[in-house]
Amino acid sequence: MVNHRKDMYSDKLNLLPPYLFSSLDELKQDKIKKGVDVINLGVGDPDLPTSSHIIDVLCKAARDPKNHKYPSYNGMQEFREAIVKWYKNRFNVSFDADKEVLALIGSKEGIAHLPLAFLNKDDLALVPDPAYTVYKIGTILAGGIPISMPLLKENDFKPDLSRLNKRVRRSAKILFINYPNNPTSATADENFYKEVVDFAMDNDLIVCNDNAYSEIYFDGYRPPSFLEIKNAKNVGVEFNSLSKTYNMTGWRIGYIVGNEDIVRGLGKVKTNIDSGIFNVVQIAATEALLGDQSCVEDNRRVYKERRDVLVKGLKNLSFDVKNPLATFYVWAKVPDGYDSISFSRFLIDNAGIVVTPGVGFGEYGEGYIRFALTESIERIEECINRINLLKGEGL
Repeated sequence: MVNHRKDMYSDKLNLLPPYLFSSLDELKQDKIKKGVDVINLGVGDPDLPTSSHIIDVLCKAARDPKNHKYPSYNGMQEFREAIVKWYKNRFNVSFDADKEVLALIGSKEGIAHLPLAFLNKDDLALVPDPAYTVYKIGTILAGGIPISMPLLKENDFKPDLSRLNKRVRRSAKILFINYPNNPTSATADENFYKEVVDFAMDNDLIVCNDNAYSEIYFDGYRPPSFLEIKNAKNVGVEFNSLSKTYNMTGWRIGYIVGNEDIVRGLGKVKTNIDSGIFNVVQIAATEALLGDQSCVEDNRRVYKERRDVLVKGLKNLSFDVKNPLATFYVWAKVPDGYDSISFSRFLIDNAGIVVTPGVGFGEYGEGYIRFALTESIERIEECINRINLLKGEGL
């Protein structure tokens, strides 16, 4: 039997905060066990199913014995070429499928492993705050030091690169960005990306843009790719995923595109850590990228309807909230008298509603909560009704 001492785990592991969504799931499961009808607007896991034409291709490929062997490390040629075609059609950006594209076991895996390829002990990485926690976690596990870049409302939740300390700028090796943004749902334009490219060239930085929400957008807005900008491929890469676009979160498939040397570096890490993605999943993912895209349009329509109901309801309840132009998240200020954790607990304890406290994404997320549009309109309306009933009970 192992003696569970404090020093049993590595220093790196002890530096990691508890994984936010794991803690939320425990709280949710506790309420469910007690018979509470929980409305889960916490974790961003689409409730919509994967389209049937993608599933049909998966089933057919699974019955072919030639697909039961080890896959290639880089990803199937057909899948990588499908990524190239999709990016060319969507963003008018071209890649060499053999050198500038790499298949990933979901973009989270690639984001977490990339710092291992480029950071030495105590090297710096610039990490947005609030942000998807994996940027920070991957940096820590690689022995690096994450430096927070505040995302503030007054700057439209984009980092103010001009305010970064000169020593930090010159010492940092990686810059993480993520637009459309999780958790704030903020968006970025070409001018911001041009600023990022210039900043990276001036400071010899590797830029990693997480573009996982590129296809969830509304109201005439269409998110650009970081790699559309002149010289962007000289300094950076972009992660994307089939998880949110095609409702394939559990399938675990994504990719990285961009700078050849950066892609190669991540590839070297992966060949020593994993054995690639099941070919059957890659064949289905190829169908997703190149096949009928009406399922993606349907997703946008559903999320827009849900967004409109939730935002209107929250505004009627006097919440400080904006209509997001992209992602399936709504970022709202907590009412006076609460911080993000206390209000999140108040909602689940008194209304059976799960939301994500903003501080779980970083210290600058304090004062906000994140709603995920991953329940039906009827459930979202029920959520608004439950919050309305809390007036006079501490709200």
